[in-house]
Amino acid sequence: MVTSRWAAASARAAAPRRRGAVLERAILDAALEQLSTVGWNGLTMEGVAAGAQTGKAAVYRRWPSKEDLVADALRAGLPRFDEVPDLGSVREDLFALCRRAREAMFSRPGFALRSVIHECDSVQAERFHGVIFDGVVEPIIAMLREVIDRGIERGEVRSGAANGYVFDAIPAMMMYRSKISGCEWSDRELEDMIDHLMVPLLRPDGA
Repeated sequence: MVTSRWAAASARAAAPRRRGAVLERAILDAALEQLSTVGWNGLTMEGVAAGAQTGKAAVYRRWPSKEDLVADALRAGLPRFDEVPDLGSVREDLFALCRRAREAMFSRPGFALRSVIHECDSVQAERFHGVIFDGVVEPIIAMLREVIDRGIERGEVRSGAANGYVFDAIPAMMMYRSKISGCEWSDRELEDMIDHLMVPLLRPDGA
């Protein structure tokens, strides 16, 4: 224990002194790393401080609790879903969206987010609902809505398809099979889901 403390202190002493946004970014990155490796239950403020090569006091000055730190780390680390694919057909647009969602799910912030969702109790999870909805759910639904609305305009999609159940289908399926079956969503698996679930679900009446 004494040796590990000495090593951590030596590492901090050897590291260049950082302040402000640079130090905060290092702490947030260390929090994401902890979440993606040891999970929510294993994350400690001490471990984050060691990962960021700073003192525990520097972490607590900025974030008084583990929940506050993780919420900000997720906000800073989650990918931005702001460019809607437009490849000429609903099927190709959905495939591009699914590939982007897969990359996000299996990124470091994606693993971090899943550890929070799966390990937090109901009271703790409440703290992160806004982060998850604003950073993940709402942007993906907005992109799906735009893809489906374009498909309706082109006559590829039935007029009543722009509804919450349809928008939920892809995220729900990807999360369910990833968690229950360990599915990593190869390109072939994404294409099968689109062809066997989404295309029949969206097909115009009588087509």
